[in-house]
Amino acid sequence: MRHKPLVFALILIALAGTAQAQWKWRDAKGNVQYSDLPPPLGTPDKDILQRPPAPARPTIIVAPPGVPASAATAQRPAASGPTKAEQDAAARQKQEQDKDTAKQKEEERRMAEQRRENCARAQANLRDLQSGTRLTRTNDKGERVFMEQAQIAAETSRARDLITSECR
Repeated sequence: MRHKPLVFALILIALAGTAQAQWKWRDAKGNVQYSDLPPPLGTPDKDILQRPPAPARPTIIVAPPGVPASAATAQRPAASGPTKAEQDAAARQKQEQDKDTAKQKEEERRMAEQRRENCARAQANLRDLQSGTRLTRTNDKGERVFMEQAQIAAETSRARDLITSECR
């Protein structure tokens, strides 16, 4: 019988945990009610005297477009965590953001690759223009004609501008 106090203490500890998950509210007649279930819908927030402790997880607040998050927080009832619909909306919004982020990163990668290619072409073109060799172009008739110094100077300037803009 020496174990009786130990068993009793364990029972008290177990019951203490369930006592914390109690709701306490004042009903329409003014009587104080206790339950492990939340009060009936329509019970004013001021009549809820005690709530069970909130779970240790972050609360996700989904604000409609154009509404600051602080305003969405003020409109939200403080009775419980996010509803299933709010959780689903938050999940959909996160998926859309993830897709948008992935698209943006892919676009940035593609643009960086295009800039690298443009830079390499402009540098090669500038080397050719500065090499001193005689350069030719194809005219409107499809004939090859030698470039004049003014044309080479204009193309050199254009190649330098491209290098400045594309080789960052």
